[in-house]
Amino acid sequence: MQNPEGKTQSLKEQSVWLLTAKLIGFAFSFALPLLIVRYLSLKDVGHYREAFQVISNAVIILPLGFSMSAYYFLARETDRRGSAILNILLFNFVVGGLACLALFIFPQAIGNIFRSDELTALAPAIGIVIWIWIFSTFLETVAIANSEAKAATCFIVLASFSKTLLMGSAVFAFATVEAFIYAALIQGVIQTFILLGYLHSRFPGFWRDFDSALFREQMKYSVPFGLTAILWIAQHDIHNYFVGYKFSSAEFAIYTYGCFQVPLIAMLSESVSSVLIPHMNTLQQTGDGDEMIRLTARAMQKLAFFYFPIYIFLMITSYTFVTTLFTRDYAQSVPIFMINLTLLPFGILITDPVVRSFKELGRYLLLIRVLILTALMSVLYFGLDHFGLVGMITVAVAAILIEKLASETMVIRKLGIGRRHLPLLKNVGKTAVISLIAGFVTYIFYFYTHEFIHEFGRQFAERVFSTTSIRKMNFTGGTLVLLVSGLIFAPIYLMAANFWGVMEEEEKKSVIKILSRFLPKRIVRPATEVKS
Repeated sequence: MQNPEGKTQSLKEQSVWLLTAKLIGFAFSFALPLLIVRYLSLKDVGHYREAFQVISNAVIILPLGFSMSAYYFLARETDRRGSAILNILLFNFVVGGLACLALFIFPQAIGNIFRSDELTALAPAIGIVIWIWIFSTFLETVAIANSEAKAATCFIVLASFSKTLLMGSAVFAFATVEAFIYAALIQGVIQTFILLGYLHSRFPGFWRDFDSALFREQMKYSVPFGLTAILWIAQHDIHNYFVGYKFSSAEFAIYTYGCFQVPLIAMLSESVSSVLIPHMNTLQQTGDGDEMIRLTARAMQKLAFFYFPIYIFLMITSYTFVTTLFTRDYAQSVPIFMINLTLLPFGILITDPVVRSFKELGRYLLLIRVLILTALMSVLYFGLDHFGLVGMITVAVAAILIEKLASETMVIRKLGIGRRHLPLLKNVGKTAVISLIAGFVTYIFYFYTHEFIHEFGRQFAERVFSTTSIRKMNFTGGTLVLLVSGLIFAPIYLMAANFWGVMEEEEKKSVIKILSRFLPKRIVRPATEVKS
């Protein structure tokens, strides 16, 4: 059956619901690493990150994208929707079960990768978590595929909340990696019951309808996407396994938190790409290459408006940012974080919507990924004895940038982009200059005042909250430094962007709406009337 409301929500409405869910989920999950680094030793944090690196990669890779076939077949099948659901559940159950069995028989497989006896002992429990998570994470996918964005939103929020609650409780009560794994196991069991209840209500009797012919169709559809996803994940995550093999668990913790990604950045990019993909497909079918170029340039401008200033601000405040979030035990993560942050401004090069519009580009991209992954693994393998943590992240970032530039070159040639199109990127250039100006002023302020502000924040925490905890005082001081630095950077950037005509009316209204919550209207209104 379809959406129980009897109608399909608009694409925009569904996108809003899903983005809201991700934002709420981010708010819940963001607190978890902040707790973990404060209650576990560096070594235990390393074991935690190693275990969940394996779990997260296995949950994505092993199903080969079979769950994603729900997006295609639920929309096109009428009589075989239950069969499509059953096929996915059976496939995920078997694949997860085989992974679990493998870790029971060969528990040393994980321990040998990370050279850790602790992970060898935890391998069977990790296998059970992988099994249950592969099965239960279909919940979000099936709700979206069934055009129930509101239900999917509830599932995402509840999953994030329960995960944070269970894992947080494990931190406070036990503060061991084993406790985290059992918390993840309980989370998966809860989500499994919710999944089965949802499927029973939406697809009654689905368990009676196994269809082998449909199963083969789903395999043909999903495997190519699954293989492409494996290459993408391998390219982005393989360096973590080399680091885990060469370095200690404590150093692995330093490295992984240096690779910390700002989640909201990824959400913004995904939102823009998801909106562009259907438009690009339509324009490609009508042969309107000029409009494809124009839309791509506008998307780059919108991403640059956020990415460039965030990049500059985080580069300036990187030490304070990392040590405030993860404590000063992770000060060595700062250079790794700064190198990894280099990917951010290149994030405006969105090629996926165009590549998906031309089948031949997809094949070229697949070949490029195979070549880059092969080269990356070769460099990491032969350079393993020579690279430190900074060297490892430099190689990993270089590989991603090479793929981005190669993909962008393909798109440029395919669409025939030339010098005549450079004016379309005028605002991107302006945004870069404005970000640098705001960054320069903020850097001067930060350089001369951050120690004073940090010490003021420490004393404030000590007196007001009556605490003698060095970590709590450092957190308060660091937060104050970031807040004051942001209050210097943001107004300069926004006023310059408005003056130079970089901000569009929709963006101005969004900024006004936010500012109006904190400032009197008589201050906000005149500032927004400045004309370029």
